[in-house]
Amino acid sequence: MSAATKIGAARAAAPAEIAVDVVVDADGWPPEEDLVALVETAVAAAAARAELEEGSAEVVVAFADDGRVRELNRDFRGKDSATNVLSFPAPDGLPGPGPRALGDVILARETVAAEAAAEGKTLENHVRHLVVHGFLHLLGYDHETDAEAERMERLETEVLASLGVPDPYGSTEAD
Repeated sequence: MSAATKIGAARAAAPAEIAVDVVVDADGWPPEEDLVALVETAVAAAAARAELEEGSAEVVVAFADDGRVRELNRDFRGKDSATNVLSFPAPDGLPGPGPRALGDVILARETVAAEAAAEGKTLENHVRHLVVHGFLHLLGYDHETDAEAERMERLETEVLASLGVPDPYGSTEAD
């Protein structure tokens, strides 16, 4: 199943128009229409605060299971384990008409659910965080150095605060 919609990111200059394609490839996730709404708002908020070039772009957000994410992590990153989210930026300069492909973000259901429960977060808020995190990776943000990590975490926290989501790097939602 998949759902594609276009959203505009609010910016002072001409807004970027982002086509979002949500793909649900595993059982156990919330209903697809809920995921589409969640992804749209998270991507729009991240695009509004990040350095996204104006124009049209597209992103795919896939909701998979741990087995599929483990395969991708092993095949593309050399790590034979599941992880909560993977981001695969599109190669630069892909030919063809249409929006600029930003890439794919893939979430692993069992890992995401276990982390949310262990951290006292709602599944929806944890998914919002991971979608924002993965989307920022597609835009070139990273956390390989302390300075990069601080910059990315600060941006994630700002984006999530605009969505009413508590600081994912601070205390739990239950506090």
